[in-house]
Amino acid sequence: MASSSTPSSSTPGTSSQSGGRRIALLVTDGFEQAELTGPRDALKGAGHDVQIIAPQPGQVQGFNHVDKADRFDVDQTLADASPDAFDAVVLPGGVVNADDLRTHEKARAFVQAIDRAGKPVAVICHGAWLLIDAGLVKGKTLTSWPSLATDLRNAGAQWVDRPVQVEGQWISSRKPDDIPQFNEQILKMLQQGGATAARG
Repeated sequence: MASSSTPSSSTPGTSSQSGGRRIALLVTDGFEQAELTGPRDALKGAGHDVQIIAPQPGQVQGFNHVDKADRFDVDQTLADASPDAFDAVVLPGGVVNADDLRTHEKARAFVQAIDRAGKPVAVICHGAWLLIDAGLVKGKTLTSWPSLATDLRNAGAQWVDRPVQVEGQWISSRKPDDIPQFNEQILKMLQQGGATAARG
């Protein structure tokens, strides 16, 4: 089955609907599918414009744990996507995805720019590896898949074991079971104006 996201026809740097925000879903092959589709569907349902951003054009491969699942269309590549055109970033997990994405300089630069602008950073499961390599977790309190706890602590973060952790503009969760709480906090932050309007 080839599942895909339809590329948005709206102009980069503008909201897709009145009050809607533009959200980047940053992934590469090997992401945990539920951690992309869950937030994507919740955000789209609330009227937000969700774009899949990846290192390469074409499609990215989702996984259900260790099994291949669906493929999804890439809306923009990291080379073309400007952080200024987005109001928040969501980082799904998946071991293969997260371990690869952290090696991409443009991925690190993207999350650094989003964080620097004070826009929401939402991360789940293994997605925090990118934030570690981007040098952003020192002094932060966040949760993740338990196997990342030592990595996060070594990078200067405080790790907590809870379904969702909110600190400032950061939202973190542990695993697919936490997606309902994860989505709730993302939507709440965006509704409260936690993201500045995207600039053109």
